[in-house]
Amino acid sequence: MSKREYIARYNLIISRLRKSPATLSEINNYLEQQSELQGYDFTISNRTFQRDVADISSLYNIDIEYSFTNKHYLIATEDKPDANERMLEAFNVFHAFNTAEGISKYVIFEKRQPNGNEHLYGLLYAIKNQFQIKFIYKKFKDELTTKRVFEPYALKEVRNRWYIVGKDVDDDTIKIFGLDRISNLELSKRIFSKEQFDAQTFFEHCFGIIVPNDNSKPEDIILLIRPLKWKFIQSLPLHESQKVLSENQNEVKISLKLYITQDLIMELLSHGNQIKVLQPLSLKEEMKKACFKM
Repeated sequence: MSKREYIARYNLIISRLRKSPATLSEINNYLEQQSELQGYDFTISNRTFQRDVADISSLYNIDIEYSFTNKHYLIATEDKPDANERMLEAFNVFHAFNTAEGISKYVIFEKRQPNGNEHLYGLLYAIKNQFQIKFIYKKFKDELTTKRVFEPYALKEVRNRWYIVGKDVDDDTIKIFGLDRISNLELSKRIFSKEQFDAQTFFEHCFGIIVPNDNSKPEDIILLIRPLKWKFIQSLPLHESQKVLSENQNEVKISLKLYITQDLIMELLSHGNQIKVLQPLSLKEEMKKACFKM
């Protein structure tokens, strides 16, 4: 069995146990179903399953335990679930496309340019080891290129684009750069002293990548959404602060806590007349101005 098949089986076991705890027999039933779909034999013995459990713990930091009370296996702890989810998703797509022949006949891919992800390995290495980096950056706005010396703190993904967050050494300011506009990336051996910077807190009330550089405070936003649109937004929330205030057959009222930025305004405009801004007044006015200009 190839390494790819081993990883595929690990992912199937994780997917099955994420749905609900299961006995080894139930896990094997699921693996047997997937074997027919994918053309492999994923079914395993108890001994092989125990090895898989150890490998899953090592690879994903997901601990699978046996409950003697309920006579089934379950996911006891999972470190970094968001990162694991993306890894599983990426492998599932890769594996599906590699098991199918002539996929161009029935799989339609988005036409898009490279998003700078070739820099991910180097940047992650620099972040973990606190190495300064140097690169050339080209802005969309004026097409000018500038040389940057940067202390990288974190990576952030927004709408299939990757960004690096950190401190610009020249002016000692926190900045954000798109990886797709970076070239000539160099890792120096100069170690920087990382400040008390928490990327999660920094972006907590942001929609997208824009962070206000003034003394702005996040606003309590209330939106009215039509039922069909709500089904889409419910399955893919606008933001983690999203809460339902009321719901009936005609409309759903939700709240968000966000900075009012151009990223947010563009997102709300993209939903057309399916979303209405109730508050704050400042956001309503910005929406009106944008619609008037259109």
